[in-house]
Amino acid sequence: MSYRGPAVYERSDPFKELGGDFFVVKTIEMVDGKVRMLDQSRLPLEVKYIDCTDYKMVAEGIKKLCIRGAPAIGIAAAMGVAIGARQIKAMDFDEFYAGLGPVFSTILSTRPTAVNIEWAINRLKQLLVSNKESGIEKLKDLLMDEANDILAEDIEVNKAIGRFGAHIIKDGDTIITHCNAGSLATGGYGTATAPMRTAKEQGKKIQVIADETRPVLQGCRLTAWELMQDGIDVTLITDNAAGALMKKGEIDLAIVGTDRTAANGDVANKIGTYSLAILCKEHDIPFYVAAPTSSIDFSIASGDHIPIEERAPEEVTCIWGHRIAPEGVKVRNLAFDVTPAKYVTGIITEKGVFKPKELYKLKAMM
Repeated sequence: MSYRGPAVYERSDPFKELGGDFFVVKTIEMVDGKVRMLDQSRLPLEVKYIDCTDYKMVAEGIKKLCIRGAPAIGIAAAMGVAIGARQIKAMDFDEFYAGLGPVFSTILSTRPTAVNIEWAINRLKQLLVSNKESGIEKLKDLLMDEANDILAEDIEVNKAIGRFGAHIIKDGDTIITHCNAGSLATGGYGTATAPMRTAKEQGKKIQVIADETRPVLQGCRLTAWELMQDGIDVTLITDNAAGALMKKGEIDLAIVGTDRTAANGDVANKIGTYSLAILCKEHDIPFYVAAPTSSIDFSIASGDHIPIEERAPEEVTCIWGHRIAPEGVKVRNLAFDVTPAKYVTGIITEKGVFKPKELYKLKAMM
């Protein structure tokens, strides 16, 4: 089935209440058998949703950054498989499982750095194998239920990250963050922003510095917008201004997200994270990573084994269709970099805060 383009519509109220003082954006949900995702490429100027009726539309949404952020695209992957399964006609388990092969491979190929896609698909595969004696229609229902469970669990994981992470934030702190690891990047509440939200709920007065995050400007377009909706004091800066503010003593700590963390604590995150971590080290500023356990890849020893996605040059040479660079200039558009564990103060998970060298304790808890 070819990609036919999304059904796009405006929604006047994109928020859902998750308790406390915050209304969190609905990033993704299942509605009447369709995957409805917020088109983040249009934010903050437009709030529009896309209805995906088949798995190829979901894959296209992931690839084109309509939905982005490791936890969110893991959820999207699970939902894409679930609606893909609905379209398979099979007489027995082996035929059904074989029919899912193209669905798995198409969705897996969309974003190679974020481990959550692979994590979600492996979880669905295990579910299928464990229930292979069930009828085909029952398996389709189980996949749909599991995708919705992954969404619900992600929200609870984010809240737990917020509770553990809030302990490292003091009243009056100014926190710098890079890219977007808020509710837009997850099923709700966020990872890197979760400690900020919880700290505010606890009555702590905080300020947030958001890097613009070139070239797609997730910090500028998304993080600043989200935090403003939350009533959190946020200031936007260019990516290359962070060091100057640190030298002035205006930043107390950094909290960022992650798309994949290796067993030794090396962290892959949006390009520019490595530079920010080095600046923090130079200025003796704690550098924390908010990482749900689903984004920790214990199968790889270090960040050297994390594939780094390179994206289209137009993301660098153009902004929203307007060219800003000379025609024909060569471009390297690395979407992620790897921050070595030695620059990471701690990794905030839903099970607690761990130093990189202590991740083996976390593995034992899983």
